[in-house]
Amino acid sequence: MISPTEIAAGEGRVILLVVAHADDPALFLGGTILRWADAGWRVVCVRVTDDRWDSVGLSEAETIRANAAEFQAAARALGIAELVELGLPTDTLGDASEVALRERIIRQVRTWKPYALVSFDPYARPGEDNQDHVKGAQAVDEAFWTSQFPLHHPEHLVEGLEVHGCFERWYFGRSVVEVTDVVDISAVLDRKIEAALKHQTMLRNYVNQLRLQARTGGWRLPMLDEIDAGGDLREFMTMLLRGGSKTVGAPNGLEAAEVFRVVRFGGLESLLNRYGQRP
Repeated sequence: MISPTEIAAGEGRVILLVVAHADDPALFLGGTILRWADAGWRVVCVRVTDDRWDSVGLSEAETIRANAAEFQAAARALGIAELVELGLPTDTLGDASEVALRERIIRQVRTWKPYALVSFDPYARPGEDNQDHVKGAQAVDEAFWTSQFPLHHPEHLVEGLEVHGCFERWYFGRSVVEVTDVVDISAVLDRKIEAALKHQTMLRNYVNQLRLQARTGGWRLPMLDEIDAGGDLREFMTMLLRGGSKTVGAPNGLEAAEVFRVVRFGGLESLLNRYGQRP
């Protein structure tokens, strides 16, 4: 059992969250984002892709517009202060330059000067099948270090930016490689669900995927058929999000939780505790 991580007062400090897709914040760590925002942290979220193909029954242009608008609505519901759009085509990062993407993340780190940098865990197990998640996380992981090196992209410094070192790295995912921190989201779970439901376009595509898989296996789920016919997503998504957060929380004595792998001070937190001083 892991004791719940205390969410300290943010006092306006920045948490920089980098995600691949619009619905990632709400679905993976919406409760923790709400806890941060409520505690006075300024959460800045960078979306790497434009989610241009994540829909059913819409054109590519309509999909881009719908997912961008729903991303903004969900961000407001989560208390996210700023959104940054990198606009890369979705589901193509597996073939994109990680070095080029890393430069764009370094620029965001140097722009926002975050206390903590948050992303998918590039080592998530038992296996992350979305290469946008993996490649984006790998770029963020290396940007954490290289944003501190003045010889990495000195053009940033010419523009007036400065090298910056984040104090914490927070990793999330379908199953992080090693859970170090558990955040109690019991009090904000309903708000997380409301934020997730803003993503009608992407969630209806998810339902369509499940229907296709079930059909191939010789099954049908009437609940999903009703949603596909225009029905409400609320009951289905509430069931999924409540069930998932309960499964994570129960082993730690919590009604609902989200879990992370957190590295503080580059893994040398013991050095701080033994020799460090605060002004």
